[in-house]
Amino acid sequence: MFVSDPRIELQRSGRLSADHLLRWRAAAAYLGLAIGDALGATVEFMTPREIHEVHGEHRDIAGGGWLRLRKGRVTDDTEMSLVLGRTILAHGRVEPQAVAEGFSDWMRTKPVDIGHTVRRGISLYRRTGTVEVPENDYDAGNGACMRCLPVALATLGAPVEEVAAANLRQSHVTHHSTLADLGTLCVIRMVQTALLGGTRTALRQLADELVAADKRYAYDRKRIENPGGYIVETLRAVFQALFSTDDFETALIDVVNRGGDADTTGAILGMIAGPLYGFDAIPRRWRRTLDADTQQACLTQSQELIALSASHRQ
Repeated sequence: MFVSDPRIELQRSGRLSADHLLRWRAAAAYLGLAIGDALGATVEFMTPREIHEVHGEHRDIAGGGWLRLRKGRVTDDTEMSLVLGRTILAHGRVEPQAVAEGFSDWMRTKPVDIGHTVRRGISLYRRTGTVEVPENDYDAGNGACMRCLPVALATLGAPVEEVAAANLRQSHVTHHSTLADLGTLCVIRMVQTALLGGTRTALRQLADELVAADKRYAYDRKRIENPGGYIVETLRAVFQALFSTDDFETALIDVVNRGGDADTTGAILGMIAGPLYGFDAIPRRWRRTLDADTQQACLTQSQELIALSASHRQ
């Protein structure tokens, strides 16, 4: 069950427990992911100029887009996250065989959207049983990063080496790139920092550490527009939007109006900005429009995954 509004606890006891606040931020992270996905899907693969011509400034969850989505529906970013989260909860950890099987079952449902690299990885698993695709640094896509939130929640408080290992176990089922592994781990650490009350300055420090590790992630250059599925473009756009704004709504509108792979830039920014700014910072109009079943699944799973991580934080 989703944790109750912390304001109720404040009214009853005059204080807010750290656990309640953490659970509230976890809910904001998962809801931020789904809302960013749904908002960005409408303008996915459009250029900023095309977005401006059609929408002016794209500000509302409207469905449509190249996928012709029903209003409030999400794409593979959220769906794969929920699949990954279910396998973690079933096994108590990231278990690659279960992850691969979960993704395979999901692909059988004929999802509305599925990336080429993801499809290739699942097809390889079906043919050979392998749960780790061959390393390929020329294929550093964002598909493992877009679904990494369950790992961030389930490993909160664990040593960074353990977090990194869990990330690789889920990522390499479909994506195997040192460059992408670095970026995905950075996003996980940013989410975890925000969950524990970290500031935007702390998040910027993590982004700068990523840049120091690989200069291709440098985000202090010209504005990234029309970012593709290459994780470097994705995260540079996300970092620029996150660090040039100071609230959830403005940051999310900024990143999706850059076009390109907008559902994924929206999802990744949403999972970071949600816990950074808090549940109440997510506009009610977006919460009301998001598909109700998806919203409930995200909220419920957020609480179950953060509870799973309790042993790391004791």
